Amino acid sequence: MRFMVMVKATKDSEAGKLPDEKLLADMGKYNEELAKAGVMLAGEGLQPSSKGARVRFSGTKRTVIDGPFSETKELVAGFWILQCKSREEAIEWVKRCPNPMPGEESEIEIRQVFEAEDFGQELTPELRAQEDRIRQQAERNK
Repeated sequence: MRFMVMVKATKDSEAGKLPDEKLLADMGKYNEELAKAGVMLAGEGLQPSSKGARVRFSGTKRTVIDGPFSETKELVAGFWILQCKSREEAIEWVKRCPNPMPGEESEIEIRQVFEAEDFGQELTPELRAQEDRIRQQAERNK
């Protein structure tokens, strides 16, 4: 099972405050543990929403909304993609994470990623083959 683990943004992260050397070292150690255990597939910090944009869909119309976005508690400051045997294992790994926002309360959300088999018969052999091709291309793009 794959899980997206999202570090929720705070006022400091949205203000562009960068982590100090200690947090960078602690996170580096944690990421090494994840990688050595074969759990970490990806992980990155994100720039503040002031450097981002949203695209709103309404039928065929597309509207671009430039950041920053006001609801900080709904924003993501960073993420990991973890490969775990269960939701409980993902939770245990996240509980070992250093506080991503020292000096303030922070929150990390864990969400399971859909796998091809989750879509049942709707994912036809042709669509499954297309999905496989896309994944292979994405791996080559790295």
